[in-house]
Amino acid sequence: MPFLALPLLALLGGCNLVVMQPMGYVAEQQRNLVLASTGLMLLIIVPVIACTLFFAWHFRASNEKAVYDPDWHHSTQLEVLIWTAPLMIIIALGALTWISTHTLDPFRPLTRIDAKRALPAGVEPLQVEVVAMDWKWLFLYPQYGVATVNELAAPVDRPITFKITATNVMNTFYIPTLAGMIYAMPGMETKLHAVINKAGDYEGRSAHYSGAGFSNMFFAFRGLSNADFDAWVAKAKAEGKDLSQDTYTELARPSEAEPARLYKSYADGLYRRILDLCPFPGQMCMSEMMRIDAQGGATGAEAEANYERLRYDKALAAQGNEPPGATAPASGSPPHSQTQPQGMQPRPDMGNPDSRGSGEQPVGQDRPDQIAPKQLNE
Repeated sequence: MPFLALPLLALLGGCNLVVMQPMGYVAEQQRNLVLASTGLMLLIIVPVIACTLFFAWHFRASNEKAVYDPDWHHSTQLEVLIWTAPLMIIIALGALTWISTHTLDPFRPLTRIDAKRALPAGVEPLQVEVVAMDWKWLFLYPQYGVATVNELAAPVDRPITFKITATNVMNTFYIPTLAGMIYAMPGMETKLHAVINKAGDYEGRSAHYSGAGFSNMFFAFRGLSNADFDAWVAKAKAEGKDLSQDTYTELARPSEAEPARLYKSYADGLYRRILDLCPFPGQMCMSEMMRIDAQGGATGAEAEANYERLRYDKALAAQGNEPPGATAPASGSPPHSQTQPQGMQPRPDMGNPDSRGSGEQPVGQDRPDQIAPKQLNE
């Protein structure tokens, strides 16, 4: 049977210990942490296994020289050894965990480029906004105004600040040669600070199962020199398309094994709207819902009125007008004298300023406690 299992060892040739081959300072520290933790644990594991094998051999039935002491029950020396060694290992691991947890905090900006070089003063980190989609990756470069799908590029020895979110389900943003896994969650933003120290093409992935297209949710990560990175940005601006609202709507549809592509521009505030869960026209943003809740919340017709007021205020702001209540009206001027947004009905509270918070039920609508259960289900 052992000889039959030998051919299975050939399968190990497909293994790639990429975690143990870091190309960035953060990944290098994480590799060292794995090695140090493993070494500390082996200080206990190896002696225990060795002693187990030695005791089994020394106290075998055929060894008449071994001392037979059936009444033995305690040894202070052994007790001290058995408890002191693991305790020291646990203390060492605890100290290592405490230090590395704070040093490698993904929200903590880098202070070094690598183990030998401190971060030069005045270096501006590369800003990258990461969006995990179904089942692809969208990268936005706010400093350059370009965007990419399934391709990420960064200059060597320049710190990178990632802002990470998702559109639908939870994923993990993971480039093994660069840094560890960071979760991407809809409606939430996580961060990662990292740096790539060696030029080359590497692989990024989602390491968290997220549905049917998960197995093809990879992207290319390219470490480039400063000149090559500038050329890559120029290529995106010259050959890429516009990431318009219609293009994003199509991109947001679930798809698998999407090819890498470049966009020369994208809509202002796209990442913020994705994070706010309102990337499409007509959607109420999460921040708007929180604003309504902060004002006491609402249900039924009152919630609908609040929503209409928010839409009206946003439309006014988009046309350069101040929403009602944003500034005090001039002396002698009637309240709400701003121009009505084009294509919208008057704001619900404009005709009757005292209608909000009155507690009165709108005429012609039943209160919930007056509706039969069957009607509620319908």
